[in-house]
Amino acid sequence: MTQAQPPGAPRARIPGPKRPPSSVPRIRAGLWKHWLWGGLALWTLTAVVTYATGDTTLLPTLILLGSFLAPGTFVLWAYERHARDLGVSLMLGCFAVGGVLGALGASVMEYHLLHPSLWMFVGVGLIEEAVKLAALMYLLRTQPRVRGLRAGLVLGASVGFGFAAFESAGHAFSAAVGMQGIDLRSLLETELPRGLLAPFGHGLWTAISGAVLLAFRRPNGRYRFAAPVVLTCLGISLLHALWDSTHGIAVWIVARLTATDLPLSLFAEGYIPQPTDTQKYLFTLFSLGGLVIISLVGIAWVRSLARSDPPWRNTP
Repeated sequence: MTQAQPPGAPRARIPGPKRPPSSVPRIRAGLWKHWLWGGLALWTLTAVVTYATGDTTLLPTLILLGSFLAPGTFVLWAYERHARDLGVSLMLGCFAVGGVLGALGASVMEYHLLHPSLWMFVGVGLIEEAVKLAALMYLLRTQPRVRGLRAGLVLGASVGFGFAAFESAGHAFSAAVGMQGIDLRSLLETELPRGLLAPFGHGLWTAISGAVLLAFRRPNGRYRFAAPVVLTCLGISLLHALWDSTHGIAVWIVARLTATDLPLSLFAEGYIPQPTDTQKYLFTLFSLGGLVIISLVGIAWVRSLARSDPPWRNTP
């Protein structure tokens, strides 16, 4: 007969089965800061060495670091703050695969459908925003559980930032390689403003459209193209078109204010031939002011979406 254990006596513990270590890589908190400052230091060092030595073999390093620094930083920040449960693989897939698919689709459609005109930028906005959303839908075709506003904001931004990174790399390469050989100054003048403006462009626009798209996604994974989804896509395309045509609009405003008879063809080209000092000042004021206004509209739009669903419901 077994005697009962006295009160307070230690009891033997039988170890349970050990769980296998998780195969999902973990990203430590604050990695986006190390990516930002470390990447910025490496880009600066690469630019200085390239300029000092004239070594053209460093150009791919300079282009890739400058093009992916800002988009990669914001994707890491979004993952750490809002998307750890979505997984690293999905985030990287949206950034890399979504960005490439979007860039390829936009290039093919713009080549066949667009021609120089006053409405060209409207077509660019519609095409690029449509292909980015199509890339997001394709990547999520086998994951019906991924839906809701938060998932749309984060994954849409990842696709948009991936698109921006690859697009910036292409523009930087085109600026660096010209008829006169390698132009390092033109490369740096292209990468710096695009890097600074990256958070307010493709990533912001696709975050908005992706949020509304996944907010109306059904539990079985099918997409509902309800009126809010369609209107959001059109509104984002309009913001995109205004962003691309800001310089042309600034040219038109300067021409009106200075009573200069400029041809309408300069609207699409976005520059003033032989401008006066006053025209230079006004052009800079209106072009930068237009970008600031469009950015503020996009930021306010994102904030309104986030506030409309405080507990981040209907997300995995």
